Amino acid sequence: MLAFKEKVYKATLELINRHLVLHSWGNISAIDRELGVMVIKPHKTNIKDLRPGDMVVMDLDGKVLDGLKEPSFDAATHLVLYKKFPEIGAIAHTHSLWASCWAQAGKSIPPLGVTHIDRFYGEIPCTRELNDSETEGNYEEATGNLIVEVLKGLNPLKTPAALVCHHGPFVWGKDLELTLQNASLLEEIAQMAYLTLQINPQSNVMKKKQMDIHYDRYINR
Repeated sequence: MLAFKEKVYKATLELINRHLVLHSWGNISAIDRELGVMVIKPHKTNIKDLRPGDMVVMDLDGKVLDGLKEPSFDAATHLVLYKKFPEIGAIAHTHSLWASCWAQAGKSIPPLGVTHIDRFYGEIPCTRELNDSETEGNYEEATGNLIVEVLKGLNPLKTPAALVCHHGPFVWGKDLELTLQNASLLEEIAQMAYLTLQINPQSNVMKKKQMDIHYDRYINR
C-alpha cells in the first residue's frame, strides 16, 4: 500500500509542476480495483507540504482505511465516478485557469479543431448548476452525480473530462499518467478555444466524419 500511496503522491506533485493547481486547489486520486481502495490527498493541505505518508486510503464506501488526516472533500465526487465508470483508473480535479473560466461561465468547450479531437471526442461538456437541495445535501456527492448526468450516453474514455458549472474541471483516464496528460491538454484546449472564438465568434465545430477520422487515427496509431 505504501508504494501505491507514493505513486499518487508523486502524481499530486505533478499537478503543481504542470501549473494546473495552486496551494491546495486541486487533487488527483487513483483506484486499485482488485483491493477496492482509492488514494487521495488530505483535506486543506498545501500540495507543497505533502509527504507520501499523508495520503489517505479509502474504500469505495468512503471509509478511511489508512491516514491520520481527513481526505479531501472532493473524495466523494471521485468515488461516485469510480463506482459508475469501472474503466476509469485515476481522476484529477484542478482549478486550472482557462478550463475553470469555461466552467464558471457554464459553457461546454466546443470541438473546433484537431488538437481538441486528438484526445477529447466531441465537446467537453459542462454540467448544469446544482439546485438548492443538492447544494444543501452531500454537495460533493451531488457534484459527482452531475458529472454522471452530463456524460449520459458518452464513452468516458473518449470524453475524459467534464466541467462543473461555477466550479472547475474534473479529468480522468485509465491510469495516473494519462489523467495528468488529459488535465494538461484540457487546459491548453480551453485556452485555444477561447482565443479561436475571439478571432472568429462564428467558428464552426468540426463535422462528425472529420472528428471520427482524426480521433481514430490518433488513438490507434
